[in-house]
Amino acid sequence: MKTNPTPDDGSGAARAASLWTEMLIRQFPELLTELAPGRGSLSGEPRQPGAAELSARASRTREEKREALLNEQRHGLAVPGHSAAPVRLHISDAIRDITDGVVELDEAVHDRLGLGRPSRAAVPQRLLRLMSLRERVAGDPVLAGHVRDEMRRMARRCARALGEAESMVRVRGRCPWCDSVSMRAFPERRAVLCVNPACRCTDPQCDCPTDPAFRHIWTEGAWPELARTAGADAREIIARMSGDVPDNSPDDAPGGAR
Repeated sequence: MKTNPTPDDGSGAARAASLWTEMLIRQFPELLTELAPGRGSLSGEPRQPGAAELSARASRTREEKREALLNEQRHGLAVPGHSAAPVRLHISDAIRDITDGVVELDEAVHDRLGLGRPSRAAVPQRLLRLMSLRERVAGDPVLAGHVRDEMRRMARRCARALGEAESMVRVRGRCPWCDSVSMRAFPERRAVLCVNPACRCTDPQCDCPTDPAFRHIWTEGAWPELARTAGADAREIIARMSGDVPDNSPDDAPGGAR
C-alpha cells in the first residue's frame, strides 16, 4: 500500500534530482559541441548574427585570450590552438567540473548503497546509471538530498556555460497589476517579477511605467502581501526560491501558460 511521502523521506529529493539529471543529460552534449571552435551551422543557410551577438562574441573572445595569456604567464602553459582558434576556456572548465562531479557522485552513490565501485563510463552513461538508482536513493534521505544538490549545481553550471538566461520558476496566481499568469520567481536574486511585457503598475517607486525594459519586482518582504493579492501561497513562493526543481517540472503545469 502506498503512503504519502513524509518530510523525512527522500522521495521528493530523489524526484527533484531526477529532473535535474534529465536536464543535464540533454545539455551536457551541447557543451562538447560548443568546445569545438569554428563549427558552422548544419541547417543550410548560415544564420547571420546580430550586432549584440557579435559584440558578445568579441567580448568573450577577449576574455578567453586574457585568461589564456595569464595561464601562460603564470604556469608557462599555452592553451592548445590558442593562436589560431582559442579554446573556449569557460566551456572547458565547465566540462571538467561536471565530469569530475558526475564521476565522484556516481562513486559516492554506489559506495553508500553498498554496490561496490562502478565501472568506468562516459558522463551520459553515468547519469543514466544514477537515474536507474532513483528508487534506492530515495530510501536514504541524506543521500537523496546530496544527489539533488549536486545535480542541481552541475545542471546550473552547464546552463550558465551555455549562456542561458537566469533561471526562473512559475509562481501560481495572477499578477495584481495586469491579472496575467506571468509571475515568475528568480531564485538567484530572491525576487518575484511579472514577465508580461505589457504589465505596468501604479507604484510611484517603480520604474516599470517609464522604462519599457523594466519589470515590477516583489522583493522578499513583499511576498506575503503579493500572495494575498495574487491568490498565491507565500509558502510556495519561498519553496520555489529554494530552486529544488527546474521550471519545466510536471508540477508547474496547472499554473498557466509560460
